[in-house]
Amino acid sequence: MKKRLMNGMIGAVVALVVLAGSARSVWAGAVITSGPVTLGIGTLGNLGDGTFGGTGLSLAGVGDAIAPGCFCEGWGVAGNGKSGYADIAVDGFVNLTGDSFGSTATTATSMVHLTSLPDLQVTQAYAPSAGAPTALFEDTVTIKNASGTTSLTDVRYRRVMDWDIPPTVFHEFVTIAGLPATNIIFTNDDGFDTANPLSVPTSPGGDLFGCGTSVNFTDCGPSDHGAHFDFKFDDLNPGDSKTFSIFYGAAYSEAAALAALGSVGAEVYSLGQFSGDPTGGTPGTYIFGFKGVGGTPIGTTPVIPEPGTLSLLTLGFAGIGFGARKRLF
Repeated sequence: MKKRLMNGMIGAVVALVVLAGSARSVWAGAVITSGPVTLGIGTLGNLGDGTFGGTGLSLAGVGDAIAPGCFCEGWGVAGNGKSGYADIAVDGFVNLTGDSFGSTATTATSMVHLTSLPDLQVTQAYAPSAGAPTALFEDTVTIKNASGTTSLTDVRYRRVMDWDIPPTVFHEFVTIAGLPATNIIFTNDDGFDTANPLSVPTSPGGDLFGCGTSVNFTDCGPSDHGAHFDFKFDDLNPGDSKTFSIFYGAAYSEAAALAALGSVGAEVYSLGQFSGDPTGGTPGTYIFGFKGVGGTPIGTTPVIPEPGTLSLLTLGFAGIGFGARKRLF
């Protein structure tokens, strides 16, 4: 694992050197905050503000669940057999050209295109989610075919991230739930996979710690692992686009996290939790979810809590009514 991450860091450094004058703007982006949740966003749309010890996904009073060890969080897109991707620690920046980046105290928007396929454009707009603004940021992802004549085929998107849940970073419980979903073609717990959506997962069977591949699992661990989601979308005709949402955030218990996911209509999600309390999810449950990917919104079906969390879950919904071993050196 250390070798994989070190190779990734070398790739990131090489990418920065090649980018020369634009390297600084690609590496660093913005830090945005809503309520107790803070995100660091790179200019190409991945998480991580680029400084070691900086911000990935942080919950006030608890800590950062992505920054410890490495910024192992990224995304990739593909069409017509070509791909581009961004992950600071694992891949660096590959075949992506930044078009624009802007931010405020609470929002950040990145626009890029595939360097070798300029008509494939991706916009990622981060803002506090309307349904749970103090728990979740919503990344509205739009994949567009800007061509006037040529279709984009085999359109894919990958999002991968390594959980490092405080206070026992590198030793967390992970959940993936909400499967199946029409657009999801693969999942696992390997947060160190490349963000290239055309690659085959490198861990044995695509399963890092025995949690299972393309299946739901609850509180797998404790280990140093994360979540990996692959999506396949319909072909895009000239001028067409596909939009879906990614949620990043955190809450002070599992019940509150599930309530937040339900309030935004998330369909599929991963939770990262402290090794000492995977049932209650204290002191913080960290959230990674999706909507608009062909699944069933969890708010429309009963959510079966783990033993001991039912009363907390009830209180969470009532409140709504009232209101990575991977050290590199």
